[in-house]
Amino acid sequence: MAPTRGFHGRGRPDVDRARLPPGQYLTSDFPVLSAGPTPHTPLDEWSFTIAGAVGDPRSWTWEELRALPAESVRVDIHCVTQWSKFDTTWTGVSVDTLLDGAEPGGDHVVAWCDGGYTTNLPLADVTGGTAWVVYEFGGDPLEPQHGGPARLLVPHLYFWKSAKWIRGISVTERDEPGFWETHGYHNYGDPWREQRYAGF
Repeated sequence: MAPTRGFHGRGRPDVDRARLPPGQYLTSDFPVLSAGPTPHTPLDEWSFTIAGAVGDPRSWTWEELRALPAESVRVDIHCVTQWSKFDTTWTGVSVDTLLDGAEPGGDHVVAWCDGGYTTNLPLADVTGGTAWVVYEFGGDPLEPQHGGPARLLVPHLYFWKSAKWIRGISVTERDEPGFWETHGYHNYGDPWREQRYAGF
């Protein structure tokens, strides 16, 4: 992933080190990092799906997703390319809400997105109030270059796990590595353990 606009250097020296994982630096910017072109799906064609190993698959239109109970969260985010951004604010729907009643029959999930991107996570890492499908950043609609209209937000893992342009979550009975995980990135991605690449 190569940085594009919105990236301006190595951050500030006055950093709360207790909040900054090893090997990271703080930035006030929001770098744009993508593996390919930015998709632009019209909202009247957009939907979000829960599928795979579930007892009750379900799908929402954009309007239906926005009508679900929303939560606003303030979190720090950490990119595998070593930048961190503190106190980011997001609004969206908890993955717990989306999975409620779906009866998951597996221990893992694959998030899939416009543009063909996928990423894998343990089910436990997107439930229990730890993950959201977000559509606002800083009180404004999420911009396409940052994953809008909606992206996954899993702030306790490196930010590539917070998949941009998300369109669905498939529950799986076994772990199925996604795009970056099959290209040398760590399968889990804990920033506090510096799990950047496979074998570390």
